[in-house]
Amino acid sequence: MNSFEIAVLGGDGIGPEVMEAGLAVLEAVDQRHKLGLRFSSHRAGAMAYRDTGEDLSEEVFARSRDADAILLGAMGWPGIRRDDGTELAPQITLRMRLGLFGGVRPIRAIPGVPLPLRDPRAAKMDFVILRESTEGLFFSKDKGLITHEMAEETLRLTRPTSLALARMSFELAGERAARLGRPGRVTLVDKANVFRAFAWLREVFGEVAAEHPGIVFDAHYVDAMALDLIRRPWDFDVLPTENMFGDILSDLAAGLIGGMGFAPSADLGAEHAVFQPSHGTAPDIAGKGLANPTAMILSGAMMLEWLALRGGGDALRAAAGEIRAAVDQAFAEGLRTPDIGGSHGTAEVGRRVIAALG
Repeated sequence: MNSFEIAVLGGDGIGPEVMEAGLAVLEAVDQRHKLGLRFSSHRAGAMAYRDTGEDLSEEVFARSRDADAILLGAMGWPGIRRDDGTELAPQITLRMRLGLFGGVRPIRAIPGVPLPLRDPRAAKMDFVILRESTEGLFFSKDKGLITHEMAEETLRLTRPTSLALARMSFELAGERAARLGRPGRVTLVDKANVFRAFAWLREVFGEVAAEHPGIVFDAHYVDAMALDLIRRPWDFDVLPTENMFGDILSDLAAGLIGGMGFAPSADLGAEHAVFQPSHGTAPDIAGKGLANPTAMILSGAMMLEWLALRGGGDALRAAAGEIRAAVDQAFAEGLRTPDIGGSHGTAEVGRRVIAALG
C-alpha cells in the first residue's frame, strides 16, 4: 500500500481554521479509498516569527522538503513584519528554495455560487492562470536597491525557467482539452509592446508552441487581459504569466467566481509542490468560524491529483474528482458561506462537503 507524508503548515489568522476543514475532507476520502495519507503539523508564519524569531525554521523547512507534498495555510499578520517593513512570507521562501516555478491558479465557476457577471456564459468559466513564481519582478525580493533618492527593483526572466513554464502550459492545455472535450489554448499574458524581456518571452513560448501543433497559441497584453477577463472570461483556457502579473490577475479572476474563498492554488516544481488557498489570513474574521474553506478543500484535491500524476495511483485521482463533485453538489444544494451572503460557517462547509461525498 502506498503511503504519503503530507507536511501541514497551518499558518496564521484563518489559516488553521480552513486547514482543519480541508483536512477533514481529505481524511474522509482517505478512509474511503485507503490512500495512505499521513499528516504532520509544523509551525511557520507570523506568529512563529513573533514567538521564535523565525517564520520558517530550518527544521520545518527540512521536514517540508522531505515530505511528499506540503499543505499550507495563509500566513502573515498586521503589525508583525521584518525590520525593513516587509511582510513575512514563508510561502515565497518555499517557492524560491524548492524551485516551485509553476503557480497553478484554477478559476472555475461552482454551481450555485452567485457570480458578479450577469452573462449566462459566466457559469461556464473554467480557465487556469499559470503564474511563474520564482522570477519576474519577484526576483528582486530582499535584493532591491534603496536610497534616499530612489528605489529600484529588477525583473529577471531566465531561459530554463521560461521553457519549463511554457512546457507546463502546453501540457496543462493538452490535459484540459482531453478532459473537457474542447480545443486547448495557451494565451501568454505579457507586456511585449513595451519591454524587451516580454518580447523575448514570446519567442521562447513560440518555440515550445511549435512542438504542440494541436494547441492554439496566442498572446495578450496584461492590461488588455485585465479588461477581457471582465468582458469574456469564458473564452480563455491556460494563461501563463510573469510573476507579478499573475499575482494581480489571479485576485481579479477569483472575484469572477465569488471571491478568494473559492480560489485554490498549487506551486509546482520538478520534485516538490505546495498546495494552498489563494486568500490571505483575514484578521477581521479570524477565530470566528466564518471563513470559507472551499479554496483549501479544492487545494487538497489538487494535491491528490499531483500525487497521482507522480505515480501514486488512480485512487488518488478518483478521490480528487469526488471532492470537486462534492463541493459542486453542496453549493448547488444551497450551501452559502458568509462571503457570498450566507450564514454557513467554516466547519459547516466541511461537514456538508463530506456529506455530499456520500
